[in-house]
Amino acid sequence: MTSKKSAKGEYIETDTGNKVSRRSQIIGTTNIILGGKTVIQAEVIIRGDLLRTYPTGGEKQTTPVAVAIGRYCFFSRGCELRPPGKVYKGMFSYYPLKIADHVFVGPSSVVEAALVGSHVSIGANCTIGKFAIIKDYVKILDGTVLPPNIVIPSFSIVAGRPGRVVGEVAEGEVESMDMREIYRSIGNG
Repeated sequence: MTSKKSAKGEYIETDTGNKVSRRSQIIGTTNIILGGKTVIQAEVIIRGDLLRTYPTGGEKQTTPVAVAIGRYCFFSRGCELRPPGKVYKGMFSYYPLKIADHVFVGPSSVVEAALVGSHVSIGANCTIGKFAIIKDYVKILDGTVLPPNIVIPSFSIVAGRPGRVVGEVAEGEVESMDMREIYRSIGNG
């Protein structure tokens, strides 16, 4: 990662405006795509080293993507992003974790989803099960545990252990799910 300025602060700012804590653990950086304007706080773990296992043979090798993150995302202290994995054709393999734009992940949450849509807010201490699909404009309340392979429809409020839809995101709440203001407030100074 290239740094715009030689800041001695908490965050390193990349050319695309990502603000990455010096105290985060980003493993396998070549397999992680950050869309820009994303904040990664201290003690966040992103596992880019968990890659798809390709059988040896005629398949064309490209640079694998383990974790793809959109723009204006915010990853709170101590959360972990991990690609989901399963046994396929007798071999254990990981699959990419895709996170769209304006996603907030709360402190100490673990995300192993296949897809997290845009404008999603995941609360503190949540567990997002393997291969979960979370559509756009979803609010997951603190402490929620989503089981593997669940699909959460757009505009849902989800809570519980196991997590289930308990309400609907109101039209007035949609604007509060924009992460631009939070992004601007981090690491300035």
